[in-house]
Amino acid sequence: MDNQEFYIKIGVLAAYVGVLFLIGILASRRIKDMSDYYVGGKKMKFWAVAFSARATGESGWLLIGLTGMGAIAGYSGYWVVAGELLGVFISWQFMAKRFKRRADSYGAITIPDYLESHFKSAKHTLRIIAASVLVVFVTIYVASQMDVTGIAFESMLKIPYEYGALIGFVIVLIYIFIGGFVAAVWSDMFQGILMFFGLILLPIVIWFSMDSGTGVTEGLNAIDPTLTQVMGRSDDGWMNLFTILGFSMIGLGFLGSPQVYVRFMSIDSEKSIDKGKWVALIFTLLTDAVAVTIGILGRIYFTEAGDDPEIALGTGGDQVLSMVTNEFLPTILVAIFIAIVLSAIMSTIDSLLILASSAITRDFYQKIFKPKMKNSDLTRFSRIATVSMALAALGIAILLYNLYPERQIFWVMIFGWSGIAATFCPVIILSLFWKGYSEKGAIASMVTGFLSVILFKFVLSDLEGIGEYFVKLDVLAPSFAMAMIVGVIVSKLFPPRAEAVKVTQDIDDMRTDSDASIIDDVETK
Repeated sequence: MDNQEFYIKIGVLAAYVGVLFLIGILASRRIKDMSDYYVGGKKMKFWAVAFSARATGESGWLLIGLTGMGAIAGYSGYWVVAGELLGVFISWQFMAKRFKRRADSYGAITIPDYLESHFKSAKHTLRIIAASVLVVFVTIYVASQMDVTGIAFESMLKIPYEYGALIGFVIVLIYIFIGGFVAAVWSDMFQGILMFFGLILLPIVIWFSMDSGTGVTEGLNAIDPTLTQVMGRSDDGWMNLFTILGFSMIGLGFLGSPQVYVRFMSIDSEKSIDKGKWVALIFTLLTDAVAVTIGILGRIYFTEAGDDPEIALGTGGDQVLSMVTNEFLPTILVAIFIAIVLSAIMSTIDSLLILASSAITRDFYQKIFKPKMKNSDLTRFSRIATVSMALAALGIAILLYNLYPERQIFWVMIFGWSGIAATFCPVIILSLFWKGYSEKGAIASMVTGFLSVILFKFVLSDLEGIGEYFVKLDVLAPSFAMAMIVGVIVSKLFPPRAEAVKVTQDIDDMRTDSDASIIDDVETK
């Protein structure tokens, strides 16, 4: 890279960062109390929430991980698209309104708030477990995002990994520190729009620039005929089934993950959810499908029959996006695409840091240790918590880079995502749709989901004979199922309090829209 190209890229990135800082400054004017800092005062508009929810849900995994997976897996990678689309649809269509109504009725501004209010908890056990799990897996997930930040700077700008990770860390921390949740949502919307149009346009440019007389299927068949097998690349039918399940069940993570559902808390009304649903679905379908397609086109262009894709395209194909942008785009567009990659990463980091900060500040510090502490003091403490979590995640990212240089980005991210999803999604689903679900059942579900992720990742995947099947299935689907089953069994043994059932029934019987029922002063609840 010559000096002119480098300075052009730095200039575009500086403009992008300037927009983020401006967003943070504007958002800071709306921060008056804890509700503003963590859920935007529950006044966020549908288009901002929809773009933010999808940008947060996709992250650097979409641009670095999923493009790489498309390059390695071929057509079977589209099962990820199908699973994510189904998960997003079920979440917005059947769960969001019900969750929004209950969260508003409880005056909840965090997921542990919602759970403790829903079950009418007499003790803080459920809140402590929920907040603890959030802190652990959110830190891991944020670390994976910072890891991708370092990789992006290294591969696209030739800046050393450690410096790249540190630059991303400083950028995202400043605008979150200033503007809290509002800054996160507004910046996510800006970043989501960049991601959307960047992804849509790139494969079109690649296709017309390749000047190939053969189609995609022919190109893949010339490299490896198994790449065009939608039902899996193995001769073992069971292996293919487990691979398909592993890809498609990633969508389960949208059915209650805190970083997504806190956005349903923040939206201004239930009616807005109907509008936001279509924005979220279109975003998911197009961006996910295009990401896999970019990986496939990169595989055709950069490899030949007999090539090892892990060598040609990086571990897990994680270099394919950098390679296609540098090959097919002029310098100014490459710079814009670097900003798009950072957008995908930072839109998740900001949301997760706010989520982790809320777990420490609201769910531990205020609710358990300092219930009478003033909002102004809590807001200050929350910023300290945000910085601390970010530093911990940065340390883990650099440690991963040095200890596991051959790690595959797609699955590192999925591990953090799965830990959060397996712990919280079964609890949210059962709490919304089954009145027989009890507090002890919820605790059992959370503990089971948390431990199952570790069990399936580090124990069962190493078992001789069956371990390779669990590797393909990955951890989310079996952990999710275990948490659901254990939660139901324990709830049958220890039924919910009559008071909790009655309150839930009263809320579900409400027929008014939640516009007029937003609670401004959550401390009175």
